[in-house]
Amino acid sequence: MPADSSQETLHELVMRQLDDDQAQEIVSIPLAGKSSVADFMVVASGRSTRQVAAMAQKLAEKVKQAGHGPVRIEGLTAADWVLIDAGDVVVHLFRPEVRSFYNLERMWSFEGGEATAGSA
Repeated sequence: MPADSSQETLHELVMRQLDDDQAQEIVSIPLAGKSSVADFMVVASGRSTRQVAAMAQKLAEKVKQAGHGPVRIEGLTAADWVLIDAGDVVVHLFRPEVRSFYNLERMWSFEGGEATAGSA
């Protein structure tokens, strides 16, 4: 399977899972050519620390079950901002207040509106 195909599959899985878990304001930012860290950065919000933590744990489990390997999670204890590093897709889950404070979407979509919103 070509690398591009598996990357897109991982991205689709992340987007679908966040939508299924009722994440709010899902934004996907393509990073190819901007960063060597990942191909996509996905930013989403949860209504509470409890929802953010639950979404992060479930997403990590689904990524691993789909065969994309283990996932690193940072910030799960406080669950104000949880980073899920799935390799080619990096996911930031926030409580709304924390998300607006850091405003990652603005920082990373500096080349004029390349961020695309999800269906949630």
